[in-house]
Amino acid sequence: MRLARALAILGLCAALPWAAGAAGYPDHPIRLVVPFPAGGATDLMARALAQDLGARLGQSVVVENRGGAGGAIGAETVASAAPDGYTLLYSTMGVLTINPSLYAKLRYDPQKSFAPISLTNLTSNLLVVSKDLPVNSVAELAALARQRPGELTFSSSGNGTTSHLAGEMFKSTAGVDIRHIPYKGTSGAINDFLAGRISMMIDTSSNFIEQVKEGKIKALGVTRRERLPVLPDVPAISETPGFEGYEVSLWSGVLAPAGTPRPIIDRLNRDIAAVMSAPAMTQRMAAYGIETTHSTPEAFAERIRNDTQKWARIIRDSGARAD
Repeated sequence: MRLARALAILGLCAALPWAAGAAGYPDHPIRLVVPFPAGGATDLMARALAQDLGARLGQSVVVENRGGAGGAIGAETVASAAPDGYTLLYSTMGVLTINPSLYAKLRYDPQKSFAPISLTNLTSNLLVVSKDLPVNSVAELAALARQRPGELTFSSSGNGTTSHLAGEMFKSTAGVDIRHIPYKGTSGAINDFLAGRISMMIDTSSNFIEQVKEGKIKALGVTRRERLPVLPDVPAISETPGFEGYEVSLWSGVLAPAGTPRPIIDRLNRDIAAVMSAPAMTQRMAAYGIETTHSTPEAFAERIRNDTQKWARIIRDSGARAD
């Protein structure tokens, strides 16, 4: 009895520093690691979140870009950081659910190395084609690809990225042969596509909305089941007969290192929910075709588990490998 009581007191004492730290959290700037270079859609979303979250927390939230290895370098940075709430990860779906099936030796475990805090955004890829390609619908694109096997091309930001896998899913669903041209990053893939050297792309909608509106390229479909409010006339790919099962829904969210005290997780979750549900943020992101959202830590963890299983099957069937 005395031993049990002594152990309970020791446990309480050990928890006191964490409790005290959580009560005063945050008392200095927070680092938000983005596992991609500056300038992309993920960086845009992270910086918008950091600015408003910092205002709510009363401390600066500083974005730090740590790109490389499909986001693995940035994720590893956070996984090995102190679990004190001062180093956070702003992650895309691919870093957490696709990388485990692409890289044989990741130095982080998406389901064990992190404490999920909240989802922040839902986004769609957009299927776009060169304005000179003689098609105006998903069905017409599939028909043209069947008539010209191996002649059409699609670019991606790299082997195993969502833009690559979305293209492989299109090929599989349509039963066509379209050559994949991988690039080392989004900018090169988009630049060659816009220059007319690539037939089509399936990539984040925010990368193409302005060009579509200006008539420089043609948008044939969105990869989520819902149309984009910013491009209401562009159908979901799943609206096309034969493509009913096609869906690629992308998301981003914030995570902390595993072991971060629950009071800190809860504080961040509440403030992220407030930031992402604010009308100004919702309207700002909608202009880029991005839907703001928030979730409980538990729902975010479940999303990671379910999507990891889904993408493992897709990657296995596609034969994709990391660069």
